[in-house]
Amino acid sequence: MSSRVARPAARIVLLDDAGRTLLFRFDPPDRPPFWVTPGGAVDPGESYADAARRELLEETGIVADPGAEFAQKTAEFITIEGVPVTADERYFRVRLPAGVDPEAIDTGGHTELERAVMRSWRWFDRAELAALDEPFFPADLAEML
Repeated sequence: MSSRVARPAARIVLLDDAGRTLLFRFDPPDRPPFWVTPGGAVDPGESYADAARRELLEETGIVADPGAEFAQKTAEFITIEGVPVTADERYFRVRLPAGVDPEAIDTGGHTELERAVMRSWRWFDRAELAALDEPFFPADLAEML
C-alpha cells in the first residue's frame, strides 16, 4: 500500500449577489466527472490565504481578498496526476466584487492540465446543488453556504 502525500490546499467558496456558488466541472479520463470549488495546492512558502488569492486569480481572473478562513477539512483522494494525497483543505468565503459580471469568469490562467480536465464552470444555488446528478466537493457544500 503506497503512502499518501500531504497536500495543503486553499479552496474558495465564491458567492455572487444571488447567493450562488461557482463550481468547476472536472472531466478526467480515468474517472466519472465531478464538480469542485475553485482552489488548489498551497505552494512552498505560501500561506493558505495567499494560495486562495492566487488560485482565485488563476482560475477565475478575479482579484479579491479571501478574508478569513472559515472552515477546515481533511480529504483523501487521488489527484488528476495519479498521486494519492491527504489534503488539509482550508476554505475561504469570497463575495464576487462589485461590478464583476458572474458570467465573465476568465479561465485564461488555467494550467495545461486544468485546461484538459476543467472543461466547464457554472454557478449553483442550493436547490441546483441538491438536484445535481454528478458528485461535487466538498460534499457538504450546501450546508457551508
